[in-house]
Amino acid sequence: MSIQVSSRQRPVRQGVSARLLSAACVGFMVLFGSAAGSAQASSGAIPKIVKQDGRYALMVDDAPFLMLSAQVNNSSSWPAMLPKVWPAVTQLHANTVEVPIAWQQIEPREGEFDFSFLDTLLVQAREQHVRLVLLWFGTWKNNGPAYAPEWVKLNNERFPRVINAKGVRRDSLSPNFQATLEADRKAFVALMRHLQSGDAERTVIMIQVENETGTYGAVRDYSPTAQKLFGGAVPQELVKALGARPGTWTQVFGKNADEFFQAYSIAHFVDQVAASGKAAYPIPMFVNAALRDPFRDQDPYDYASGGPTWNVLDIWKAAAPSIDVIGPDIYLHDYRGYTRTLELYGRADNALFVPETGNAQESARFFFEVVGRGGLGFAPFGMDFTGYVNFPLGAPALDEDTIEAFARNYKLVEPMMRQLAALNLRGKVWGAAEPAEVHVQHVVLGAAGNAPWQVEVSYGRGMFGEADPKGNQTPSGGVLLAELGPNEYLVTGYRARVRFERAQPSQMPFMLARVEEGHYEQGHWIFERLWNGDQTDWGLNFTNLPQVLRVRLADY
Repeated sequence: MSIQVSSRQRPVRQGVSARLLSAACVGFMVLFGSAAGSAQASSGAIPKIVKQDGRYALMVDDAPFLMLSAQVNNSSSWPAMLPKVWPAVTQLHANTVEVPIAWQQIEPREGEFDFSFLDTLLVQAREQHVRLVLLWFGTWKNNGPAYAPEWVKLNNERFPRVINAKGVRRDSLSPNFQATLEADRKAFVALMRHLQSGDAERTVIMIQVENETGTYGAVRDYSPTAQKLFGGAVPQELVKALGARPGTWTQVFGKNADEFFQAYSIAHFVDQVAASGKAAYPIPMFVNAALRDPFRDQDPYDYASGGPTWNVLDIWKAAAPSIDVIGPDIYLHDYRGYTRTLELYGRADNALFVPETGNAQESARFFFEVVGRGGLGFAPFGMDFTGYVNFPLGAPALDEDTIEAFARNYKLVEPMMRQLAALNLRGKVWGAAEPAEVHVQHVVLGAAGNAPWQVEVSYGRGMFGEADPKGNQTPSGGVLLAELGPNEYLVTGYRARVRFERAQPSQMPFMLARVEEGHYEQGHWIFERLWNGDQTDWGLNFTNLPQVLRVRLADY
């Protein structure tokens, strides 16, 4: 992935580096166990994101934390709606809830701030023993200012909107006007100051700055103010970051100049808001992306131009250094498109995080891919009982079966989420979700060419024998594997068969020396029984039951 500059220039490309580290992490994980599930057992440390050899972890209470999240509907962020939020969160077994904080809500009249909802939310989240991710709906909410106060969104003279190439005013506020930036930044700083003084428990662990930025129906702003900026030189920090030669936008970026100008303008705006907010309270901040096609170029009129789509990630990284993570909002249902999007956003310079995904039942299986690729968290959208559904992007109804499709994954992982998060920071976790087209996958447990083991994952097989896999009736299987030590793995999943294989040629036979079923409690492994004979001869078969195995391999 790279930004296209003119033919004589080449951008700096981000390489992905990773190495296998020592397996002496089990003791390290156990230290994290006591804080595994509680939102109130805070150490007082401010959450942060750490990076190690191209891998990332969100540190909460000074330990890696995996967000098993639920995002509520956009307009569920009012006190009267919270009784319809918490029952869904409880059923889901989520440990984190993503909730919008709207600019119109906290500053309905300019200069007059009201944080009563935030205060109510904090109290109730602590009572529910969950963490919070706040979503700042300011200048942008899905391209437009719907959640900005009326004194902003109805004043085009003071807060101008984007004008497209045909002179048509679009809904988006332009990122090129200082008045808009200053008003948004002032409100966001007030929010962060209030949070800094009112959340000593560190209930809030991340902040989303704006929501799905970009503009529909315009590649960029063509107002006189924007035209003047577009005719000037590309900012030096961007030129340097991309390894380009100085020049105007057209000289540097050619046919992509319009979209890249819009991306820089929005990213720079968002960065200034985030930087000022972090000066008040430095917790991790991220942006979310409305996607373009993950496989091909599209006309920028067909998506939110200027938002953090995959083709402009290098620009966003250069222009918004105060943003810790860029996360894709994934409403794709197909395996190929979903996993390609994970590849595009999970980079050496960007932690993988899916802050929003569809809540259709077939989307639940992608949880295993996200965690297995080192994801910080996963959040189905619309997880409350207020009655709104966004079918066909999501489920036609938030019924018990839909909630259970996600809840079974969270219930499975919740007791060991600290352990998985710690191992993921070391590149010791892998996952697989069931495709619709094929029924067998191979997952290499380590760096290609160096890993000792791989697994064959198959779907739609009985527990006994070698009948060809037919896939589950609806693609719903998935597995997670984590390396606990040399030749020792944690294995779990649903509706799949896992069979270990050597990843490198060898004449030496091997066996499953010990297969324990058990579970984690407070960071400690609790043994339940051994699997042997019929339970292991044909592979490790996972059904609808929540089962976790510790497997030790040995030569004989």
